[in-house]
Amino acid sequence: MIWLYVALAVNGLVLLCLTVILLIAYFKPFYQRHHKTEDHYRLPEGRHFLQNRDKMLSLIAEMEAVPFERVYATSFDGLKLSARYYHVADGAPLQIQVPGYRGTSVRDFCGGNKLARKYGFNTLLIDLRAHGESQGHTITFGVKERFDVLSWIRYALQRFGKDTEIWLVGVSMGAATVLMASELDLPDNVRGIIADSPYASPEDIIADSCKKMHLSPKFMMPFIRLSAEIFGRFRLNSANALHAVAHTDIPILLIHGEEDEIVPCEMSRRIFADCKGDAQLEIFPRAGHGLSYMQDNARYERIIAEFISDVRTRASRA
Repeated sequence: MIWLYVALAVNGLVLLCLTVILLIAYFKPFYQRHHKTEDHYRLPEGRHFLQNRDKMLSLIAEMEAVPFERVYATSFDGLKLSARYYHVADGAPLQIQVPGYRGTSVRDFCGGNKLARKYGFNTLLIDLRAHGESQGHTITFGVKERFDVLSWIRYALQRFGKDTEIWLVGVSMGAATVLMASELDLPDNVRGIIADSPYASPEDIIADSCKKMHLSPKFMMPFIRLSAEIFGRFRLNSANALHAVAHTDIPILLIHGEEDEIVPCEMSRRIFADCKGDAQLEIFPRAGHGLSYMQDNARYERIIAEFISDVRTRASRA
């Protein structure tokens, strides 16, 4: 009888250990404690952000002074999604701007939003689910967020008209998200996608992060996948940028810093190689994660302007 108690105790301990591992595997990458009040001036750590600190803080302060309208949409699973709407002109083209993982919209687009307004775009700068004023507690690395992009496209068409010219723009996880959204049933007036520092797939970037934390991806990934299904109610491998770009004809501009220490530049090269339609890859030497604009804003602006012009020219000839 004593062996039965020992066996039950051992099994109980094993079950407890597995439960703890699964909870850690969920809370570390996916869970977001929700704070509506965000500090846009809090910059990520790292030498590249330190080098560009003054420039970024100045752009953030400049953007905070620009008036906006707080607007809302509903996700496919019932979450209330929030965005800032910046109006430039009636009937102007619209950019839907998608920030990065655990980022803030104003910080991640302090340069990109200024550039969009300069080129005459109205902008919807969204709060990702589980970020800012959007509801939710689970970050799904683009798996569910791609459908939120579709919700914002529908919002835009209903509010601004079915002929509104729409561009999808993302940074980091936002860049991967807009690429993943490209294979959905998007309306024809989504003219192009600009993806700055995207990762190839949710599993790729999480595995890469495990390596950086000196954890074995081979050991950790099964727990991470299972935790996503149990606690987050999504399958981590159900969407990825590589598959999406191989199944869309929407023109794509990929931008990546060569010295990106968060999302390896190689991931954009892999995405570019898999693109089915018109695609362009621009690498910025010495630029860190999402900091290509800060590194060389003149080149960045020129590339964006030429890409938009080229896409419009090809569309007018079609």
